[in-house]
Amino acid sequence: MSLSSFAQLVALSALWGASFLFIRIASPLLGPTVLAGLRVGLATLALGGLMLLLKQRWPWEKWRSLLLIAVTAVALPFVLFAWASLHLPSTYSALINTMYVVFGCLFGAWLKVDTLNARKLLGCFIGMLGIALIVRLGPIELTPAVMLACAACLLAAACYGLATPLTKRALTQLEPLPVATFTHLGSFALLIPLALPAVPQAKFTLQALSIVALLGIVTSGLAYWWCLRIMRHISSAAALTPAFMIPIFGVLWGHLFLGEPVSWGMLAGAALALVAVALISELKFRWGGQQGDAGATP
Repeated sequence: MSLSSFAQLVALSALWGASFLFIRIASPLLGPTVLAGLRVGLATLALGGLMLLLKQRWPWEKWRSLLLIAVTAVALPFVLFAWASLHLPSTYSALINTMYVVFGCLFGAWLKVDTLNARKLLGCFIGMLGIALIVRLGPIELTPAVMLACAACLLAAACYGLATPLTKRALTQLEPLPVATFTHLGSFALLIPLALPAVPQAKFTLQALSIVALLGIVTSGLAYWWCLRIMRHISSAAALTPAFMIPIFGVLWGHLFLGEPVSWGMLAGAALALVAVALISELKFRWGGQQGDAGATP
């Protein structure tokens, strides 16, 4: 993977790390399903506008495979993380999210878009140990609600792990923008029945609506399209590398802006999780040029 591609993934990680902070603020006001529905709806509008502007074709013939990506990459994890934020600090959600690399490695091997070796299996084990440390030795009390919220984050990470090789496969046949747009459109259709019953209880404050606009248009819509443009030119394992930086930014933003505590147990667990990511991703950086799939820069 080129240094340019990696730098773009780091920038995306900073945006996505901040999304855990925004979800933590907006979810108690709007509710998990309303937040997820509005977020996806705005992303669909933004990406749909780009589709019209750039005159790109809708991939209706691939709707089954793209709908599966919609469920695993957007609809289900958005709701799960929004619900978990009612019980967990944003730092926990961001750190547990690193497990999507482990799941991505396993699903990638299962779907035959990547290989599984001893180094990656060791990384999976270390990653699971790191998450156990984060949950067990963190600064908040381990209540049943907290444990359920952690389980929800793990399930969301598993969804992302499955979505990565599925998306990589889709990008071999389709352009990034149609994939991103159809994925969000399908997610919006799935989330409407869940969000509508919760609308009367939602508090549509200026702060909540501003956060939803930022989450929907920037971190969900434009950033997801940006990510797919990068993913098209790198390997499935390399596409998991934002997990290096998302938890770091997530913890940083949560600590700076919400005053969320950080314990030594969390830091030790995060360190193990990052070691796991390094083992699994097997990254080798170049300074430029194009060399096969991993070398092209979008």
